[in-house]
Order: sequence, then structure tokens, then C-alpha cells
Amino acid sequence: MPTRSARKNAVEPPSIETLRARIDEINLKLLSLLSLRANLVTEIGHLKGASAEAVYQPARERDVLEKMVAENAGPLGADAIRTIFTEIISACRALEHPLRVAYLGPEHTYTHEAARGRFGANVEYSPQSSIAGVFQASESGRSDLGVVPVENSTEGSVPLTLDLLIDTPLVIVGEILLPVRHALLSLTGDAGAIRRIFSHQQSLAQCRGYLSANFPHCDLEAVASNAFAAQRAAEDPSTAAIASVAAAEAYGLKIIAENIQDLAANATRFLVMGKRPAERSGADKTTVLFAVAHRAGTLYEALGLFARNGINISKIESRPLRSRPWEYLFFVDLGGHRDDPKLKRALQALGRKALFLKVLGSYPEGKPAAV
Repeated sequence: MPTRSARKNAVEPPSIETLRARIDEINLKLLSLLSLRANLVTEIGHLKGASAEAVYQPARERDVLEKMVAENAGPLGADAIRTIFTEIISACRALEHPLRVAYLGPEHTYTHEAARGRFGANVEYSPQSSIAGVFQASESGRSDLGVVPVENSTEGSVPLTLDLLIDTPLVIVGEILLPVRHALLSLTGDAGAIRRIFSHQQSLAQCRGYLSANFPHCDLEAVASNAFAAQRAAEDPSTAAIASVAAAEAYGLKIIAENIQDLAANATRFLVMGKRPAERSGADKTTVLFAVAHRAGTLYEALGLFARNGINISKIESRPLRSRPWEYLFFVDLGGHRDDPKLKRALQALGRKALFLKVLGSYPEGKPAAV
């Protein structure tokens, strides 16, 4: 049996007060390090101002986030680390220049959620009523960047975004892949009281199986955005909205059901548009637009240029050539940056064969967020 002195000398577990005191010490160290980081960013901002370098550096920011995730030993998960450092980057970036980001609004749409996830809270967000409005705000200089939806994994591409890419002077500087998790919301949360359901037409399509099985008696009405649907649901207890969970809190709604999309892997891809091309990150994607002569084998020959140079094609889509009926423009997503030697060589060869070629942008390839 241990003696009294031995029991005294035994290591006692730390108390809550002791642990909290250590946390307070660490908080002060974190604050000091954040201030040091902010001062360094301010110095970089002065140097950028002298060289007219862009404030937003997508390749650099991706590198920082990926390095922090790779070095993370836990217990915080990768998504938590990305979120923390996204906000640190956002706050420090604002010391250089308050970034202005236009997006397809209103607030609490999925485009807003995608923009907030990419750029953090320390940004001047500017909701626009249309995709064209986002392009106009960025082209005119009223915003530094624009965020627009371009493709959904179940419903396909957004035609208006593709059409606007044809003539815009903007370039793609980033992409955001956002899992889309639909919820059914109403003022009271009473499913039995629902007679009409509002949502964007794509969201209605993505939930058609759930709605058919659970609300076959309800009228479905497409509106401009899921946020607008939430506004309508907040006005009438007999109506519901399909929107994000974040919209429930914003509009004072209750959640009837979550994750009502028919496919669990439902995700939307967004483009970040800007005026300055993005530098190489080492894990890039390039989007090009081209047209070829309307005769047999020309498209095959054009695409063969990428195969011969070892360039992966991840997507190809056609759009009508407005000035020439029944002829088409082709949007192609390619692996690599336009400055990579192989891709540069392939694009030069395509430029000699194509009737028209436009490189829409090279940018860091987006990574799907955790489901």
C-alpha cells in the first residue's frame, strides 16, 4: 500500500482551471503570431502596390491551404483547418485591399455559400440579380472578382454562363466545387400544412423523386433563386421552400427534412472570374473555347492534338455558333496550365487549325469539399 508521502508525490491530473489557464496563454501566443503575420502581409501589400501585382493570388492561397492540411497532425480535421486558414487569409488580405466579390444573389444562395467558403468573411460581397449582372460588375470594375455557377453534377451545365464566357474580357481564375444539400423549409415546420413548394427549377429537378414520394399533392413553383423561395415560404405557413439549411436561420424558417436531393453526390461547380490570369499552382486546369471548320474529321483532328501531347480532356461541351446556324463552338476542360510546355505546344497547334480559339483561363483545379 502506498505511503502518504508517495500519494502526495503522485502526479495529479490537471484541473479545468489549470487547462484553461494554458489555453489563455496559447491564445495570447496565437494573437501575437497573427499580428506578426498581418504585419508581413502589409509589407507584401506595399510591394504589390509598387509592382501592380494582383491582391488575390489563387495559386499561392491554394498552396498555403494544402500545406497546412498536409502538415496537420490532428485532432482537427482537414475541413476545419481549411476553414480556419481561409479566414486568416481573408482577414490579412483585407489589409492589402478590401476584396470586392460579385455573386449570383441574393444572400444565402448556394453561390453565396460557395463564395463565402472560398474568400472568407473579410470581403465586400455584392449580390447580383442575374449571372449577366455578375459579369457586368466584374468587367466594369465595380467588383474585383465574380462567382457564377457553371455546372451541376446531375442537371448539367448552366447555358447562360457558357454563353457569357464567349465574349467576356474576363478570365477564369478559379473554380469551387460545392456539395449541394437541399432542405425542405417552412414557417411552422408542419409538413401536413404544406400546399405549395417554391424553389429554383434546378433544385426542384434535383429533388423530384423525394417530392413525388412525399408531397404528390403539392403545387411546385419555380422561382429565381432558392433564397427567394425561402422569402416566399416565410410569408405563408402553407408554403415551403427547397433551400440550404443556412437559409432556414436567415429567414426564420423551420426544417421539415434535410438532404432531400435524390442523389447523394449532388454538387455544383462555380467559376471565379477576374481580370488577371492566375499563375501556375502545379495542379491546374485550363478551359478553352474553339470552333473548327464544319467538315468531317475536323473535331477529331483538333482533339487529337491534346492526346498526342499527353493532355487529359476532362470535359467537352458544344454551344451553337450564333452567327452560323447548325455550327458549334466547343468548350473543353484540359489538365494543366497554359504555360506548361506540353499544353502550350498543343494550344499553338490548335490555333493554327481552328477557325477561332480563346483560352478562357488557367486556374488551380478545385477540390470537392467533404460530404
